[in-house]
Amino acid sequence: MKASWNGKVIAQSDDTVVVEGNHYFPDSALDRRYVTFSNHKTTCAWKGQASYYSLLVDGELNTDAVWYYPDPKPEAEMVRGRVAFWRGVEVTD
Repeated sequence: MKASWNGKVIAQSDDTVVVEGNHYFPDSALDRRYVTFSNHKTTCAWKGQASYYSLLVDGELNTDAVWYYPDPKPEAEMVRGRVAFWRGVEVTD
C-alpha cells in the first residue's frame, strides 16, 4: 500500500492493518521528511486518544492529515505503532 499527497509518497508498506476502512501503516514506513508537528488530539470511544501529525510538502501544509494512537485501548492494540491518513492523502495499492 502507498499513501501519497501533493505528488509525494508519504508512506509505503506491504504490512498495513485495516480498521474501520482505514489502512494503518507501520510508523517506520512514514517518510519523516514530510512530517511536521501538530498538537491536535481527538478521542475515539474504543481506540482511545489519537494524536496527529501535519504534512509539509513543497511548501504546502496539510494540517492534521496523519493520526496515530500512542497508547491505544486494549481492544485497539492492533493500531499501536501505526499511522493512518485522511484530508486528501490518497491510499492506493
